[in-house]
Amino acid sequence: MNYKRKQYYSLKERIREKRRFIQVIMGPRQVGKTYMVNQLIEESKDLYTQASADNSPNADIYWLKENWNAARFKYKQSKSKKVILVIDEIQKIHNWSETVKGLWDEDTKEKLNIQVIILGSSSLLIDKGLSESLAGRFEIIFTPHWSYSEMRDAFGWNVNQYVWFGGYPGSAEIIKNELRWKNYIKDSLIETSISKDILLLTRIDKPALMRKLFELGCFYSGQILSYTKMTGQLQDAGNTTTLAHYLKLLDTACLIRGIEKYSKNEVRQKGSSPKFIVYNTGLISGQTDEMYKDIINSPSKFGRCLESAVGSHLINNERECNYKVFYWRQGDCEVDYVLKKQNKLIALEVTASSKKNTSGMKLFNKLFKPDKIYLVGNEGIRWQEFLAESPENLF
Repeated sequence: MNYKRKQYYSLKERIREKRRFIQVIMGPRQVGKTYMVNQLIEESKDLYTQASADNSPNADIYWLKENWNAARFKYKQSKSKKVILVIDEIQKIHNWSETVKGLWDEDTKEKLNIQVIILGSSSLLIDKGLSESLAGRFEIIFTPHWSYSEMRDAFGWNVNQYVWFGGYPGSAEIIKNELRWKNYIKDSLIETSISKDILLLTRIDKPALMRKLFELGCFYSGQILSYTKMTGQLQDAGNTTTLAHYLKLLDTACLIRGIEKYSKNEVRQKGSSPKFIVYNTGLISGQTDEMYKDIINSPSKFGRCLESAVGSHLINNERECNYKVFYWRQGDCEVDYVLKKQNKLIALEVTASSKKNTSGMKLFNKLFKPDKIYLVGNEGIRWQEFLAESPENLF
């Protein structure tokens, strides 16, 4: 596959510039971050040094310095205009940001043109390292889960396949053997993301509870669930603070988000019951016994997958399009998704059926006067078209 995501072109342009910044490629596992960098290296013809902390049992600050010095040696020996240094899974290295800051500043002082590309899967630890030590020295290129249009253009998928199988490019060739695909999702994606991106890097007192919370969130994706109800669903649930903390960690690993209720009162907003949304619908279907051929013939079940797919599309584009995603509910009235961008407010209702309840939209419109309201489904904006376009167009 030679398909290039738009993040590739952004990275290519930045590496060509004279002004040096540390390029931080950040995003979930198995979305092609390393593949994208390899594409760039192959096509640029520049000298490079590449290393992954995920493949080295001795990855520490000394290991980091050794690889950095190898790039410096290559630069000086070759008399090249620049050398690219790629460090993958850097969040595995304790205190990595302080070491990178020192090495980067040394290169700047000595006018060594080492173009540094850092990759990582855990946004929590990478963001922390960037904010603590590297202010003014880096740029972030966020690589989200693949969209429907990307899976369509790269692999020829139709929109129904995307709603069920989600946007994992590494699994695209095995969906015809769905049992094999489900095992890939559970073993190579879910378990690896939880065990390597969360449990090994953050102190978790109840790892079994975190896994159960993830499973619960997938089961209830597209639904609102209070923390009190969560404790009723989970054994050994602990307190609501623990559950909220675990849900935040699952969010930083780009597995599942608990979006907040929209309110003009920020305190009420923060204390609201979360609405679960998976970052990739493959995380839901990969854990069920149901199969694709059965789900597309069940309108009610497919409709649930569709609402999650719309939510996934919205949260995966949140950073790039610079908006925030919420839901809204008052009594029996509900709006599926609310988008806020600066002073603009947009309300979206999602339905796969011809029957629609507009009471939530009417009340929300009366209370908050949104700039625009949309229906996404078989009427209004067709859901097939919605998933193929950037949510930026809604504004």
